[in-house]
Amino acid sequence: MIKIPFAFSAAALAACLALMSGCGGDRAAAPVPAGDGHDHEAEAAAATTVTLTPQALAAAGIRTEPAATRPLALRVAAPGELEWNARRVVHLTARAGGRLERVLAVRGDRVREGQLLAELYSPDFLALQAEFLQAAGRLARRAGDPAEEAPARTLLSGARERLRLLGLPEVDIDALAASGAPRPLLAVRAPLSGTVLDTGVVAGDAVELGASLFRLADPSTVWACLHIQERDLAHVRVGADVVLSVQAYPGEEFRGRLAFVGDAVDAASRTVEGRVELANPGGRLKPGMFVEAAIAAAGDRRALAVPGSAVQDDDGRAIVFVRTGEGAFARRAVRTGERAGGFVEVLEGLAEGEAVAVSGGFLLKSELHKESMRDDHGHD
Repeated sequence: MIKIPFAFSAAALAACLALMSGCGGDRAAAPVPAGDGHDHEAEAAAATTVTLTPQALAAAGIRTEPAATRPLALRVAAPGELEWNARRVVHLTARAGGRLERVLAVRGDRVREGQLLAELYSPDFLALQAEFLQAAGRLARRAGDPAEEAPARTLLSGARERLRLLGLPEVDIDALAASGAPRPLLAVRAPLSGTVLDTGVVAGDAVELGASLFRLADPSTVWACLHIQERDLAHVRVGADVVLSVQAYPGEEFRGRLAFVGDAVDAASRTVEGRVELANPGGRLKPGMFVEAAIAAAGDRRALAVPGSAVQDDDGRAIVFVRTGEGAFARRAVRTGERAGGFVEVLEGLAEGEAVAVSGGFLLKSELHKESMRDDHGHD
């Protein structure tokens, strides 16, 4: 048995029976009499308004704030990626030709400044040590002789400088002078604390002067290299605050300042390079990560705005709930503009001073949908 709601009119019942009787082919919609006894304009208005009892209002925790003209600290959005800080990347090359006796570091190793990375047997190194010791002996013999001491001191200074250029620290040169015995191997040491990015040599390799040995990077800071749209350049200034986010740490923000804006626009992407140097304690930020940046734009402007929590998405439309009375809220479609500082600019749909729900909006939307479903069921 089919139960017919009491509120159904005879015409509505006839339309339902006509739809149920069809088993195929095209079905014509049953005409609706002009005088069906319903005020459709009133029904449409009811479908956009929610009224809550004081108890339901308190339980929902609905809070309102007025739409107001506020200064908006605008931000320019720019994607980018993380790179090593190029000022903290070093490429170690062989300062003398010879044979690698030991290689103590490989790609990925964390090393300390001054740590031994490799040892090189080099005839050139041995020859320079011998030259230095001879110059030191000559100065010792000529000490006190005004005509000979100055030239001998000049020779010793030159020999010391050539050892320094090989990477020998002053303390090792002084130890060589004190001992009088040359060292058989030239030490290759890390000039900074960081990560070994690459090494193309192994023990036993013969190397020439200038051959590549290691590349190292200090991970304590990284660069965020941004792609700033050409249309946003008027709002971007070096020194601006930048807030960045990465997918690896959702909800977490990383802050820095815009240190560089490029001088040329990329012809393909119509973007300009921007650069932010970021502190990286613990090495959590990894070169190669994608970032999203929000750059503080130059100059604020005033605009009608509401808190971001007041604006909701309803089937692709931006809506707010405007308080129209005690416990009563009306759904209002709005056109939004910029977002900044937790506020959303409202271009159309609201007037200054109108109070909108900034919390509890999800409940209001749910109640509105329930009302719409009840109206649909009651008037099919």
